[in-house]
Amino acid sequence: MDQAQKKRQAARAAIDFIEPGIRLGVGTGSTVNLFIEELARVRDRIAAVTASSRETEQRLKAAGFEVAELAETGDLDLYVDGADEANKHFHLIKGGGGALTREKVLAAASRRFVCIIDDSKWVAVLGRFPLPVEVVPMAQSYVARQMVRARGQPILRKGFVTDNGNVILDVHQLSITNPPDMEARFNQIAGVVTVGIFASRPADVILMAEDAGIKRFDRR
Repeated sequence: MDQAQKKRQAARAAIDFIEPGIRLGVGTGSTVNLFIEELARVRDRIAAVTASSRETEQRLKAAGFEVAELAETGDLDLYVDGADEANKHFHLIKGGGGALTREKVLAAASRRFVCIIDDSKWVAVLGRFPLPVEVVPMAQSYVARQMVRARGQPILRKGFVTDNGNVILDVHQLSITNPPDMEARFNQIAGVVTVGIFASRPADVILMAEDAGIKRFDRR
């Protein structure tokens, strides 16, 4: 089974979590795009849906959904999103698509966070995928120096501006052995909007597609 097939399988598996009357948050990325396609089949179950990015909002509208703001929906029942990396502690790296801040807000506002991945995203230690850090533009060089002090190699994501009007530093060469600690420390750096470590609010369920099918992990 190739990666595209696995992504589709993970997207389909998440549909089982869509209960009647649900208030749903939808993430951003290639696996989530497949989830949006599948979601159209259960449109009548969804009371409200909100998006983590303008791209996702456009895709939801194209699929026939009326997209609400989080201020309108209030707290969400479920948030479904992918990840760039995931580990056995349900900690994630997210932000490859540049929507990490809004994704983190929706995850925090949700009673349940279901993460859909293929097995290429499963790692023992986070950090092989460069860590996205959203930064206020004027603080770019200052934050980059702090990343170097943390033994990372920050590279500006060129030609990219987030939906919030900020820039992203992709930090390479990090071995993230204590994700909650690094998330907290990096979030305290002046000029950092948020960091792509999802550890203080980890996933509740991981649906991982592999050759043998879907493997489900539930956080206790």
